[in-house]
Amino acid sequence: MTDLVDSTAHAAATPDLAQPWAELGLKEDEYARIREILGRRPTDAELAVYSVMWSEHCSYKSSKVHLRYFGETTTDEMRSGMLAGIGENAGVVDIGDGWAVTFKVESHNSPSYIEPYQGAATGVGGIVRDIMAMGARPVAVMDQLRFGPIDAEDTQRVLPGVVAGVGGYGNCLGLPNLGGETVFDKSYAGNPLVNALCAGVMRVEDLHLAFASGKGNRIILFGARTGLDGIGGVSVLASESFDVDENGDPVKPRKLPSVQVGDPFAEKVLIECCLELYREKLVVGIQDLGGAGLACATSELAAAGDGGMHIVLDNVPLRAEGMTAAEILSSESQERMCAVVTPENVDAFMEVCRRWDVLATDIGEVTDGDRLTIEFQGEIVLDAPPETIADEGPVYERPVERPATQDALQADTTAGLSRPSTGDELRQTLLDMVASPALCSRAFITEQYDRYVRGNTILAEHADGGVLRIDEESGRGIALSTDASGRYTQLDPYTGAQLALAEAFRNVSVTGATPVAVTNCLNFGSPEDPGVMWQFREAVHGLADGCAELGIPVTGGNVSFYNQTGTTPILPTPVVGVLGVIDDVARRTPTAFGDTPGESVYLLGETRDELDGSIWAQVAHGHLGGLPPKVDLKWEATLGRILATSSKDGLITSAHDLSEGGLAQALVEAALAGECGVRVVLPADVDPFVYLFSESSGRVIVSVPRGEEIRFQQMLTAQNIPHARIGVTDTDSGTFEVQDQFSLGMDELRAAHERTLPATFGVTQA
Repeated sequence: MTDLVDSTAHAAATPDLAQPWAELGLKEDEYARIREILGRRPTDAELAVYSVMWSEHCSYKSSKVHLRYFGETTTDEMRSGMLAGIGENAGVVDIGDGWAVTFKVESHNSPSYIEPYQGAATGVGGIVRDIMAMGARPVAVMDQLRFGPIDAEDTQRVLPGVVAGVGGYGNCLGLPNLGGETVFDKSYAGNPLVNALCAGVMRVEDLHLAFASGKGNRIILFGARTGLDGIGGVSVLASESFDVDENGDPVKPRKLPSVQVGDPFAEKVLIECCLELYREKLVVGIQDLGGAGLACATSELAAAGDGGMHIVLDNVPLRAEGMTAAEILSSESQERMCAVVTPENVDAFMEVCRRWDVLATDIGEVTDGDRLTIEFQGEIVLDAPPETIADEGPVYERPVERPATQDALQADTTAGLSRPSTGDELRQTLLDMVASPALCSRAFITEQYDRYVRGNTILAEHADGGVLRIDEESGRGIALSTDASGRYTQLDPYTGAQLALAEAFRNVSVTGATPVAVTNCLNFGSPEDPGVMWQFREAVHGLADGCAELGIPVTGGNVSFYNQTGTTPILPTPVVGVLGVIDDVARRTPTAFGDTPGESVYLLGETRDELDGSIWAQVAHGHLGGLPPKVDLKWEATLGRILATSSKDGLITSAHDLSEGGLAQALVEAALAGECGVRVVLPADVDPFVYLFSESSGRVIVSVPRGEEIRFQQMLTAQNIPHARIGVTDTDSGTFEVQDQFSLGMDELRAAHERTLPATFGVTQA
């Protein structure tokens, strides 16, 4: 074996940085444990493998103790529909009629700051391969994006590249982008969040898992060649905060690796190749190569199997000369998969790969025993128990402490802020808000994505949740939504996570679908900050308790720590994705008001004076403080059932949830999407400002055809559903009118809503 130089003797004034293990992101006690496991000094390849696999990104070493709470709160009934859950490449849910859906959301935050286009593109590519590895055909993507202030120089650099990367990779794969969210806030300056979701569809019997079993079975690496791109990504970029210079601006990490380079056309071919391999039943186990590359794929496959594994790195096809064993194992080159194949199926496997022009190489075999051994240039460069690499990394119980500033933050409510009181003031407030970076149209972004490729998209544009047909014959479909609120979570992490869950649940429900499962991507600052760990623990508990109350499981997710510049973390941002099932997509409910004049508009749910953390407070006063809106998940479940029934029975023609911007924003969006006017009549006993701009949770607006209004009201009354008839659609007036308060032309509203992003990013509107 090739030993590393033992540099203990010549550690100088900065002893940690003089150590090879420290350069790779390991702590002194972690290095000592590696030596204890091996009974000797590690080779350079072993040190590289342990360092990437024990990094925060791969090992979840700071979050494991809290993530276990998901398992503790998940009942057998909640698990009954799950085919694969936490710990697998992606969660898989049985949705009936022999169909299964797999979905997951992951982050690619730091690489997208360093190299926006490739960082975002390879984030999409990585999550797509997670879905492929489950045996599914990827069918749709979504994105959750966070940037600094809209006019900041950093945002001007990062946003166009990220959007182009998300769109470019997904469009080339032929995957519709069903929706997402783009948020601007100063806390994300230098720390953009790029979270990508992918969903895939398969027959239940086609499920594949990642494990290496069966002595003599071959390990086949197939896809792109291995290069120097992305080396160290998970151990440096995703497990280290950015520093700041003397001006407070973010600077690159001390040791900057290359960001991965993606090739969507290679991935598209790889998808079709994998699907044929599955159809021909040529695969025993399979694993994608993403974070930590071959180090991750080999150790996880071996650890999940019933034997050992021997790998010959000389057989790995390379695209760079002179790569060391450590570099080959750590490379995060994209578009690669690793399969376990029985000897009698190797020829057939290779033939399928040849047909698709996919490079495939036999790099090793499953062995007896419990060791992962890796050979390179005639030497054994790694010899270790695979579970110590993949499953038995360090687990930290980081200090957890409620920030000393939290009480003051919650005490700083909006009660003392000036509020609009006249009709003219309300009118101007609405115009200011619909044109603000927080609420303005995202068409500048979404129009760069292909939402309808492959022809199965039912709802995407102007929709709370994306809806996709998965079965032509029956019309069965799925609905997806992702949501988060860093502002609410900053005020109260437990409630903030539940509000994100409630909104994603509601966004699926308004389409007429029934929510069945949850995924998440938890974006937080440094785990070494006790205040951040308090936010994280509270958010995890809020999300887990919320899912238990709704009766739907968390099927998997991702944790992204170290999202901060210097000592300033981002707003805590737990992204929650919800999957729903709809029996017949022909009965889906759109967001847009219909084209039939005179339909009644109803508000379902209760409106309270809840403006703390609201977009009004942000836009009008630059304020963040107080307590977020209350959340009632039992009510959300009831509301979801009412919406599903109303959709199936044809009682409503549109439905739109109320969230940021409140009732006023929801009415504007539904009217603009339907290209019609609306006349609003507020109840006599309400404060017009509160009623229009409160962000109370658990509310939706629906439009009801004239012929169904009596039946709809009877249903609501019979079930004690809080509701109010608040207006009527008007296809001819072209006016947004709030009776006795103000009136606005729809053209003026549309111009205010749509001009902000194009003007900011130098795009001239037609």
